[in-house]
Amino acid sequence: MNKDLLAIFEYMEREKGIKREVMVQAIESALQAAARKSIKEEANVAVHINPKSGSIEVYCEKEIVEKVAHPAKEISLAAAQELDPDCEVGQYIDVAVTPKNFGRIAAQTARQIISQKIRGAEKDVIHEEYRHRINEVVSGVVKRFVRGANMIIDLGKVEALLPARSYPKTEKYKVGDRVYALLEEVQELENGGAEVLLSRSHPHFVKHLFFQEVPELEDGTVEIVNIVRDAGYRTKLAVRSTDPKVDPVGACVGMRGNRVKNVIRELNNEKIDIIPYSYDPVELIQNILSPIEIRKIGVNEEENVVAIVVDDADYPAVIGKRGMNARLTGQLIGYELEVQRMGEYNKALEIARFQLAESDNPLLDEPLKIQGINKLIVQNLAEAGLDTLRKVLLANVDQLIEVPGVSLAMAYKILEEVSRDECDSEDDDDTPSE
Repeated sequence: MNKDLLAIFEYMEREKGIKREVMVQAIESALQAAARKSIKEEANVAVHINPKSGSIEVYCEKEIVEKVAHPAKEISLAAAQELDPDCEVGQYIDVAVTPKNFGRIAAQTARQIISQKIRGAEKDVIHEEYRHRINEVVSGVVKRFVRGANMIIDLGKVEALLPARSYPKTEKYKVGDRVYALLEEVQELENGGAEVLLSRSHPHFVKHLFFQEVPELEDGTVEIVNIVRDAGYRTKLAVRSTDPKVDPVGACVGMRGNRVKNVIRELNNEKIDIIPYSYDPVELIQNILSPIEIRKIGVNEEENVVAIVVDDADYPAVIGKRGMNARLTGQLIGYELEVQRMGEYNKALEIARFQLAESDNPLLDEPLKIQGINKLIVQNLAEAGLDTLRKVLLANVDQLIEVPGVSLAMAYKILEEVSRDECDSEDDDDTPSE
């Protein structure tokens, strides 16, 4: 036990920063309580541990009497004089006692106290060194795996937890690997200790990696306004510059892409999209989806929805695998994103036109007028026999593009305008008269 105690004292001082005096005092107090329980009588017990040798001595203070009535508290004068020849009746003397099985009890108690002290020391270290470092990137070594894929990371003075949910499934590690991660949280434990939680999935992890690579981010010339991520697959970040002479996207990409390549390498080839930021959600979504052309776009501020129409061939790229690209785009602009194919949009528009054409509204049979369309084109439509709104509503795109001056894009615009004009006229008709 003596050698074990000395080894523990030295380890705690060297590795955990706990002073030997603190350990000795804590173990003495615990052993004192254990000694009282072992004696099973009311006795004034004291325990002394030599911090240099590790030896343990248990003393019981007893009163010197002529006749002993309570052996746990009293000692005869003759017996006391064997310990101290000058003692007298009525005085108190410390008598060395060793309770039965006290060596086993001492060892067990010492282990418990040491375990508690380690937890307390680690908690103090965590509070002093790590609580103020939340959202910083730290480095450690994989020490072991617990409860499946959860990893214990050795940070030096303390061990941190990197839960399986906090790093991408695409990443594989083994004991001894060095890991960089975001210090996400310091949480209190039920046993009185504290635990450092790490993450490699959090978007801020990518943000800090860019800060390490891009000096313009560190000095504030370039800002990351927003960043969203599907860890292991794709990250999107919107950036802007406070200096008109500095290209924010170019600064993050670096010469020949070296800066962004270093980040991608750390993320195990995760795809990264860097987008110039705009306060206008319409312009921002165009920047995000470039070079894909957005054919139609609408913003519903009340329901916080942006609806876009893209060509059928571009639809898969806009949506992405498992809808990931559309979801991240919506998160980046701060709106729910709804995406529709141009073919579906035109089909729905055609059905709406036919429904309008079947109505009994007399305005549909009046001479043709279309808001927002050049009068010359309207005249050409009339000369081609499409001289009323009803006839135009019943026409298809192929018929319209045969009219002089009407391109394919113009044909779709005409059909949209006549549908809108008719809807507006019906709304006006439904307005109650006073």
